Amino acid sequence: MTDDDILAEFRAAEALLEGHFILSSGRHSARYLQCARVLMDPRRGARLADELASRLPSDVRGAIDAVVSPAMGGVIAGHEMGRALGRPAMFLERPTGTFELRRGFRLDPGTRVLMMEDVVTTGLSSREAIAAIRAAGGQVVAAAALVDRSNGTADLGVPFYPLIRLEVPSYAPDELPPELAAIPAAKPGSRAAA
Repeated sequence: MTDDDILAEFRAAEALLEGHFILSSGRHSARYLQCARVLMDPRRGARLADELASRLPSDVRGAIDAVVSPAMGGVIAGHEMGRALGRPAMFLERPTGTFELRRGFRLDPGTRVLMMEDVVTTGLSSREAIAAIRAAGGQVVAAAALVDRSNGTADLGVPFYPLIRLEVPSYAPDELPPELAAIPAAKPGSRAAA
């Protein structure tokens, strides 16, 4: 798949939105990717995960024992990646504000993990998820995401493999360009703004 093919999947699912959006990081943007919409079609989710799995270096693919993703956004992406790699898929939750494994999920000490996200913007959730995986005994060998919209700035502390990188400017609330400030803001994500 080319980048145009990948973006066509997002457009076909009406998952690439235009307007004024408040991201989970608290930053503002004129474009928003609603990965839940692109993943609601299991065939589309499978195509994207299969493509991403095929792009992982073979040594990374071979080293993965399990896929762990942060809830909410990463749950389906992580499950699809687990399916594509033939590995168990688990997810982290924040019942008290900090990521942790629940629902009987556990990692044996040294379990080699791929941390899977839907979208990475600042990398905050990803770094928190990686810390939780390590605290649970896992060894994070790499991170992956359907979309990297960090403009190349997210440092996750492990090798990072996005399916597509999108250059989408985002702004601090007090640095909005006038054309964006003139549009009412929507908060489509699942996490409260930082």
